[in-house]
Amino acid sequence: MSTPSPDSLLGPADIRELAAALGVRPTKQRGQNFVIDANTVRRIVRTAQVKPEDVVVEVGPGLGSLTLGLLETADRVTAVEIDDVLAGALPATIAARMPDRADRFQLVHSDAMEVTELPGPAPTALVANLPYNVAVPVLLHMLDTFPSIERTLVMVQAEVADRLAAAPGSKVYGVPSVKANWYAEVKRAGSIGRNVFWPAPNVDSGLVALTRRTEPVKTTASKREVFTVVDAAFAQRRKTLRAALAGWAGSAAAAETALVAAGVSPQARGESLTVEEFARIAEHAPNKEPGQQ
Repeated sequence: MSTPSPDSLLGPADIRELAAALGVRPTKQRGQNFVIDANTVRRIVRTAQVKPEDVVVEVGPGLGSLTLGLLETADRVTAVEIDDVLAGALPATIAARMPDRADRFQLVHSDAMEVTELPGPAPTALVANLPYNVAVPVLLHMLDTFPSIERTLVMVQAEVADRLAAAPGSKVYGVPSVKANWYAEVKRAGSIGRNVFWPAPNVDSGLVALTRRTEPVKTTASKREVFTVVDAAFAQRRKTLRAALAGWAGSAAAAETALVAAGVSPQARGESLTVEEFARIAEHAPNKEPGQQ
């Protein structure tokens, strides 16, 4: 593998020059904040534990800061970009700054939430600076759609990072925490300051590392059934599960029966339960027949 030159990554002046040439003005609507610090890019790649044999999928590459950093190390990189102008310009940026690696890059011009397949070998890692407004749905969609993704590192708003990595009993433990844990072990992997972005956001960012479960959650319930229980439990956070799951079960009494059968206290609240406990509740849904998947 050839070693990229030290100046192959984008710096602040490069980013502004590229944006000006393309007439790009970062939009809040798409949560666009471009990373302008090469050291931060390399730190993200290191923290993601990207290996030379990895096939990395990146969501929202923007002007290509992180894409170039990933290409320095990974075997190949596939970037998913929804923005017409950015998608049109990225291949030329890669070819100009990293010509020896350009054949290892592919672009998918699409909304990440609509991507169901990717060109080339199956991805082994997901590394992305996710737009704040769609971070959680995009992350869950990619983990669900591409089971070959073993490791994930996403940069998200600090508050979202805390929610994703929260443990049962935490004040910020909720739907994102449980659903992410269905797929992976989740942990906070660092903080990112505001000054490495252009434009600088008015919130701090955090890194979240997810390692795919080697064994899925053991349950006879489907993912959809488990997630339905999770959504119902957190829709009314202050209520006990007996009350919060009354709509799901058909009545509070039916919810209590399901909870007792699952070995969960009807007086407990959703924020105290593990994903395994939610799965057990789903197995005892009032309308679920024994052995039904």
